[in-house]
Amino acid sequence: MPEPRNLHRQTTGLLSVILVILGVAMIVRTITAGGGGLAFGLLMGVLFIAAGAGRIYINTRLMRSHPPRAPRER
Repeated sequence: MPEPRNLHRQTTGLLSVILVILGVAMIVRTITAGGGGLAFGLLMGVLFIAAGAGRIYINTRLMRSHPPRAPRER
């Protein structure tokens, strides 16, 4: 079983990618439904992408400054 810290980092990365994918899907859905430039779905999609990209950026910076530890032997 991975260390809790490593598991947390991996899960954070996965959820961040999911946020970006959901944001893109919201934008595509809003545009195909005929939404305008300030449509709610478009704004939410941009916010989801920004949140996911921000989390990916912070997670990457943390991994560079604090590399994952090797698992302890029992």
